[in-house]
Amino acid sequence: MLQQRNSLSEVEKLANNALTLLNALTSLKSTSKRIRLWFAPWAAKGDLSGRAGAAAGVLILAAAGGLSGCASMPGSQTLSADSPIEVKREVLTKRINARWDALIAGNIDSAYAYLSEASKSAYPLEVYKAKVKPGLWRAVKIESIDCDGGTCWARMTLTYDYRTMKGVQTPFSESWIIEKGDAWFIYQPSV
Repeated sequence: MLQQRNSLSEVEKLANNALTLLNALTSLKSTSKRIRLWFAPWAAKGDLSGRAGAAAGVLILAAAGGLSGCASMPGSQTLSADSPIEVKREVLTKRINARWDALIAGNIDSAYAYLSEASKSAYPLEVYKAKVKPGLWRAVKIESIDCDGGTCWARMTLTYDYRTMKGVQTPFSESWIIEKGDAWFIYQPSV
């Protein structure tokens, strides 16, 4: 039978011990100093007019337009611990459903791609494949998603077949962590 895993107290213990290494993009800093340095050769001469000024202006506008265009594309939303709960729920719902769709279809490699970096380092793909046995699950329904900063918990109902019992439904929860701009599953196998 399925066991309740990833309880809130277990995840709080894990979150306090840092599941993953901090990445270099923990904050956004102003790049205005870099822009001044980039324009320094023209600015030193006082020549920001004419071709150099126009070319610099065009480059800045093109870069800004390109970056804003990428940011507004669907699916390119960067998620952070400070993102609104609605955004977190939307992203998590898509990623949870995609991960479970892969598991139900028996595509372990695709499901493995949703694991956090810490989970992947603790459980290489070969180990993960040995522990995960697809074929029982039929459907997953997300009941609720709650987040506290960069850690989220999804409460779900899993429908599966067990021996002669078809369509058994079991409530369970999963833990997810927000890092590197997206949500990642925290894999904690039963012992």
